[in-house]
Amino acid sequence: MSRGNDLASRVRSIGRGFAVTAAVGTAAGAAATGYGIWEKNQFVLREETLPILPAGFGPFRVLHLSDIHFVPGQHRKAQWLSSLAELRPDLVVNTGDNLSHPKGVAPLVEALRPLLEFPGVFVPGSNDYFGPRLKNPASYLFGPSGQSKDPQKLDWPLLRSEFGMSGWLDLTNRCQSLVLQGMRFDFSGVDDPHLRLERYAGWPRGTKGRDSDPHVRVAVAHAPYQRVLDHFTDDGADLILAGHTHGGQICIPGYGALVTNCDLPTWRARGLHTWESNGRATPVNVSGGIGTSRFAPVRIACRPEAVLLTLTSRA
Repeated sequence: MSRGNDLASRVRSIGRGFAVTAAVGTAAGAAATGYGIWEKNQFVLREETLPILPAGFGPFRVLHLSDIHFVPGQHRKAQWLSSLAELRPDLVVNTGDNLSHPKGVAPLVEALRPLLEFPGVFVPGSNDYFGPRLKNPASYLFGPSGQSKDPQKLDWPLLRSEFGMSGWLDLTNRCQSLVLQGMRFDFSGVDDPHLRLERYAGWPRGTKGRDSDPHVRVAVAHAPYQRVLDHFTDDGADLILAGHTHGGQICIPGYGALVTNCDLPTWRARGLHTWESNGRATPVNVSGGIGTSRFAPVRIACRPEAVLLTLTSRA
């Protein structure tokens, strides 16, 4: 065989190798995408127990919802959300990003209607104000996402009104108390820290005094930025509830989340953790979220979740 023929044969062999590699990569990518689309509808309930109530109180069950990102036509998600009312929680806490479509308010409210019968509190996330935009998912590896120059406005005023008329408390840069099961809950909430809209309202007056009723302080935010966790911990919160991270959304089995879309460490992307600041420690529950952006409808090794926190009395 001549040198020319030998070279041509080697080139063809290398070309076949590249073709096989590309085909394998394409097939693996398609398989991962298919799995991710399947997993985004594999809803789970994570359950935690936390002893933070005054002596003699509890158990008290808090259902934590976050990052629903509802789109019309998501019937399976709607049915699952409605079924959560069977848990009969003592309190529902919604930490924002309810929407992912301009026409999502009406079907979302219908899905949540059974839960709106229970006491609840809520704060908004950026995807309650503005719709998501198509973007390169790899951009999240380089830092938190930014706001687009021409955002699509969502009907947050209507959704807030629906929640409020059902009796849920709006904690957007507000504080308020509720008496539930004979115990006083003091809430303090902030607008979305991801948009840097948070303004701290402190706690309702008359708390922590010797003559006040037994009570617990609960802080609520959408995005768990460290500055927010530090503030609420320093200010004496007994519990902080947040969402935003989607648990990482696309995780590596055995390793975990690659990103949190904020400055929270990736190992805290979901779950119940203790946050420490200036000698104080506060439990923080970060929800892995229920939905995804409609432009990135996949989850890998990170199933969508609601969280049922059972609060019990301190030892």
